[in-house]
Amino acid sequence: MPFLEFIAGSISGALGLAVGHPIDTVKVRLQAQSVYKGIFHCVTKTYANEGLHGFFKGMAFPVLTTGITNSVVFGSYSNALDYLSQSQRSVRSQGKPASAAQVFAAGCFSGLVQVVVCAPIDLVKVRLQGQTTADRYRGPIHCVTVILKEEGPRGLFRGGLALALRDVPCYGLYFLPYEVTRKALTEDGKQPGTLAILMAGGVAGVVTWAFATPMDVIKARLQMSGAGGRVYSGVLHCMRVSVREEGLRVFFKGLLLNSVRAFPVNAVTFLSYESLMKIFCSPAR
Repeated sequence: MPFLEFIAGSISGALGLAVGHPIDTVKVRLQAQSVYKGIFHCVTKTYANEGLHGFFKGMAFPVLTTGITNSVVFGSYSNALDYLSQSQRSVRSQGKPASAAQVFAAGCFSGLVQVVVCAPIDLVKVRLQGQTTADRYRGPIHCVTVILKEEGPRGLFRGGLALALRDVPCYGLYFLPYEVTRKALTEDGKQPGTLAILMAGGVAGVVTWAFATPMDVIKARLQMSGAGGRVYSGVLHCMRVSVREEGLRVFFKGLLLNSVRAFPVNAVTFLSYESLMKIFCSPAR
């Protein structure tokens, strides 16, 4: 049932978010601001100036909206895969998996849908995480209000192109290594176990972020450019300026943190999703 896949995605997304948000905050600050010398310096400065609360800035809004984000991703992926493979999830789990091309295409579709729906949510999260004081935004609602007042409705989609360039291909990559790894760790004719799902989810997260980090840096900088950060005219301008001033290594800012965060977050997310789908779709006795 398509609706149940949206519900499972919603719950699993909230669990994954709770695991990874503090690391995500440090990552955003390293990418969007050049005042930190590295991960340890960013962590110590954040704790010294803002305490533990500083690592959870911007979390309330994603927690309230992560249901939308992950339900869109998992629901649109699963339903697109049903359409492309002309088979249901229950059939694919019985030894008739979809092809790699179908998995990749369904993942790209879910990334595109996610960008359209969730770009404003991601923007507000990054703005709240990026501010080191509460002088500009008092919370998510106030942040949305200020953006609409100063930049208009278009302001809510600042960095949207960079987000699309990151998410559309990378969501294709996100589901592909998951399906491949899960299959490799599962004996023929059997259902994947907990360890197989955890490992496949973690591998999928790390592989995806390895490809996504360069555009993630550009996205964060574009999103912060309307909140007192440096102003860029677009994706290419941001890339040129960043490379000129910081070298090619700028594209890999936050890669270590992304990888460290990606494994447990995505392992928990996929395990939660698969477990919920087993509960929702278990045959009636």
